[in-house]
Amino acid sequence: MSVTLLAGTATASVAVASETPAAAPAAALAPTAPVENLIVGYKSSASEASSNSAAADDATAKGKKAGKKAKFDRRLGTGAALVNLGGTVAPAEAADVMAQFRADPDVAYVEPDTRAYATAVTPNDTEYAKQWDLFESTAGMNVPAAWDKTTGSGVTVAVIDTGYVAHSDLASNTVAGYDFISTASYARDGGGRDSNPADEGDWNATDGECGVGSKASNSSWHGTHVAGTIAAATNNSKGVAGIAYGAKVQHVRVLGKCGGSTSDIVDAITWASGGSVAGVPANATPAKVINMSLGGPGACGTSYQNAINAAVARGTTVVVAAGNSNADAAGYSPASCNNVINVAASNRAGDRSYYSNYGSIIDIAAPGGETRRATDTPGTVTTPENAILSTLNAGTTTPGAEIYKPYQGTSMAAPHVAGLAALLKSANSALTPAQIETAIKNNARPLAGTCTGGCGAGLADAAATVAAVTSTPPAPAFENTTDVTISDNTTVESPITVTGKTGNAPAALKVGVNVVHTYIGDLKVDLIAPDGSVYTLHNRTGSGTDNINQVYTVNASSEVANGTWKLRVNDNAGGDTGKIDSWNLTF
Repeated sequence: MSVTLLAGTATASVAVASETPAAAPAAALAPTAPVENLIVGYKSSASEASSNSAAADDATAKGKKAGKKAKFDRRLGTGAALVNLGGTVAPAEAADVMAQFRADPDVAYVEPDTRAYATAVTPNDTEYAKQWDLFESTAGMNVPAAWDKTTGSGVTVAVIDTGYVAHSDLASNTVAGYDFISTASYARDGGGRDSNPADEGDWNATDGECGVGSKASNSSWHGTHVAGTIAAATNNSKGVAGIAYGAKVQHVRVLGKCGGSTSDIVDAITWASGGSVAGVPANATPAKVINMSLGGPGACGTSYQNAINAAVARGTTVVVAAGNSNADAAGYSPASCNNVINVAASNRAGDRSYYSNYGSIIDIAAPGGETRRATDTPGTVTTPENAILSTLNAGTTTPGAEIYKPYQGTSMAAPHVAGLAALLKSANSALTPAQIETAIKNNARPLAGTCTGGCGAGLADAAATVAAVTSTPPAPAFENTTDVTISDNTTVESPITVTGKTGNAPAALKVGVNVVHTYIGDLKVDLIAPDGSVYTLHNRTGSGTDNINQVYTVNASSEVANGTWKLRVNDNAGGDTGKIDSWNLTF
């Protein structure tokens, strides 16, 4: 099968009291903004250092001398006294009270109780103001507030796409990748697979060149646009800002002339996530996030699913674009695969973008933009300001000058979520792919507009999601790790008792299954709800593939959460055996 691209608290620190005044000159400690409180450090020999009543009397007396109603408020953890000035006062008035304390030989230091603020500032990238998708309150992804806690450092994101065309806004954040296009005529680089993922262009010279109905087109430089959204260099006084600008991008080339083949993409998924591919050197920097802004019609095949399952088992989060056909994403691959984060596109008003696929298998929406309105003539660009601006190239066929250009598509939405996944993995390296997906969905906010057909949990919110994974540990799964032997032609069960939950199970109950078996085509795997309802997870697919290591999503919203759930495995043939190694439920 050939696939194509889918473009389209504030804190304040205080010093411990010392026996001598601070070395800094008094002018350096003068208030520069209105002040409500002072922090006073007394020498240890002074009675005010240990007696709250003495500190209170001292504050009142010094305030009176300065013409203010100063009073002792409380003792800080450092031993210093917090003195309230009776309300917010002008810097000069605060300075008068501070002068009274400084004149006292028993006072080690006095300073205004200043405020601290989140350190993130608006990036100085010249095109940042056009990146509504990052910061606008209506339909932006609330990214800047997440940068206070993480920028994605230490994480590699693989962009499985058209490869890389040189761009100065990406160069510093790019690590070695690979070209997996195995057919020279499609690769356009004079050979098959090699270590150079350079984008040689995906133009088509004539209509019909890539099959019935295909149209002549210029090169898209699609992989470079996707990469810029994820990790363009930021605060470098040029171009655009990347969502995870502290992360690294690894270009894995699979799309050339007339798209790309499933076999090449499956090998790319394997290699990018740290797996072995015959004839290809090991990946020195395996990716913890994979972005696939590509796809084609048809349900997810076993080849895709096996490669994705293995990548997730290695700890790699896989993000895919839902597709641009304004149709149910269940009919497109790899969007319909399990174990992925399936991303629909939203527009600047917060509606589902007119082209975006939809449906019950969508996990989340993210900005994909619209270069034109749904009613405008196809092929026109009437609203470029409402699309997604990123790194690109001006060449029509082969590479030319680097530029920035707006694109629309679920291809543009997916890297927003891949960038967010990188932020999360950087902020909390212990997060599993399932936990990353759950965090993104649980912390989404409703779309400002409408989404006919279904857009998953809503619009991804970077700041809320990062805050959730850094402030509290991820909700633990209910788990059973007791081995249960699976013999030939037998049915076995493993129970999990759920307690402490209120109401029904969620519509997106996560069922993690780890079954060790040498021929999973023999197996039928069911989730049994407490009332006996059966939800089939795996039904004798995969032929001779080894093992099931996968997270399934089950709509269990009709089931009471508390009770005993069971994983039932039925072996339907002889010759191959195994065990239930472990399984879990995440609500």
